[in-house]
Amino acid sequence: MPANLTPQYIKAEKEFKAARTIEEKIACMENMLALIPKHKGTDHMQADLKHRLAQLRREQVEGHAAGKRAAPVYKIEKGGAGQVILLGPPNAGKSQLLKSLTNATVVVAEYPFTTQVPQPGMARFEDVQIQLVDTPAVTEDYFEVWLPDLVRRADAALLVADLGDEGLLDALEVVIRRLEAVKVCIVGEAPAGADEDLRTFRRTAIVANKMDLPGATDRLEVLREFYSGRFEIWPVSGAMGEGLQALPARLFDFLRLIRVYTKEPGKKADLAAPYTLPAGSTVLQLAISVHREFEQTLKSARIWGSGKYEGIYVKRDHLLQDKDVVELHE
Repeated sequence: MPANLTPQYIKAEKEFKAARTIEEKIACMENMLALIPKHKGTDHMQADLKHRLAQLRREQVEGHAAGKRAAPVYKIEKGGAGQVILLGPPNAGKSQLLKSLTNATVVVAEYPFTTQVPQPGMARFEDVQIQLVDTPAVTEDYFEVWLPDLVRRADAALLVADLGDEGLLDALEVVIRRLEAVKVCIVGEAPAGADEDLRTFRRTAIVANKMDLPGATDRLEVLREFYSGRFEIWPVSGAMGEGLQALPARLFDFLRLIRVYTKEPGKKADLAAPYTLPAGSTVLQLAISVHREFEQTLKSARIWGSGKYEGIYVKRDHLLQDKDVVELHE
């Protein structure tokens, strides 16, 4: 049975080959295990990856026992429909956004570098949740070595701009430049052939925060003049709530996801827990998400929602739309 490795897995394999430290290799190997297609054709590959990962972890422990110092490694397990990393300079208001949009317990203070470790929280959009991860601020002199790996693993990023800062453009450029120095590029859209030189391109939008402050409107125009051709820009006030109600919906669209509901023959659809899939997914890709054996056994499906006729039979390669209801037949 062919492995049918995805472009995402092949990219992760390239990053592993380029890794230099044990910590980087472990992080890359964990990413490969998360991305490898789960079916019988990859069983041996999965076993080999797990064996190599265990060996790397033993080497890491032995290195620590020998007195070698290693930088901390943080891995935030993905949750919800997608994972979005919050990036920005000091006092941009990342922690306030996380607190306002999620149920996470967050320390919000006016002094810089309040956030020392990654802090996740779940933002709700209708019947799905999106995971936001707050991170330490980035400056010319302060850049956590584990931050690039978090960005590589994420589905998207938000670059938070401080509209109360006269030097907001310089502050944002520092964040962009520090990440580019380690081959992590935050961009509005990834260019064609993006993986050729082992760089990671992570789709990013700018959240223009603190719209409630004096001069914020003028600084927003400066921000748009400089960045509107490169990034989407979403004005908000984390403290006052302005623009926050629409942010989860914007994030869901930005992640390019769809929700699909399933039903069993003769029963009502399960509308409580939709499957979230990349936009452009097919009936077959949904079926594999439900159970990997469907890849071989799926014969047909009925669909409600996006078809011209409700409950029409469709083929395995039928493209799904947001909020479709699908009944799978073996």
